[in-house]
Amino acid sequence: MDEGVYVGSADKDAAAHGGWLLGHFKERGDPRHSDTVEVKWGVHPRGERRARWVKGEVRTALLVLVTGRFRMEFPGRSVLLARQGDYVVWGQGVDHSWFAEDDSVVMTLRWPSVSGYTVPDEECGPRPE
Repeated sequence: MDEGVYVGSADKDAAAHGGWLLGHFKERGDPRHSDTVEVKWGVHPRGERRARWVKGEVRTALLVLVTGRFRMEFPGRSVLLARQGDYVVWGQGVDHSWFAEDDSVVMTLRWPSVSGYTVPDEECGPRPE
């Protein structure tokens, strides 16, 4: 890091915070620190799903498919992202979960950046059959 500029690799840097590259969890003074937005580089193997639904969401989010097939689940609705660039946006109060139908890479932006919304890595796993 040099005078407010950070250059990195999403694949390498994402490992430190469960895929999250930018947000409140980075040290103050780091250009990747933000209280207003979070950015995630999510690399998900085929069959991985979020361990629990997010309920009572207080942020807005945008998820963009980079590669793969990725399913976002909402109450009463399932959205399949299958082509590079497909995306979905959901707002505050929208419960959600996800499932990687194929090996997938997604980029997620959510705002504002608030602490307390993490699921430990060991809780994500293969989709039950």
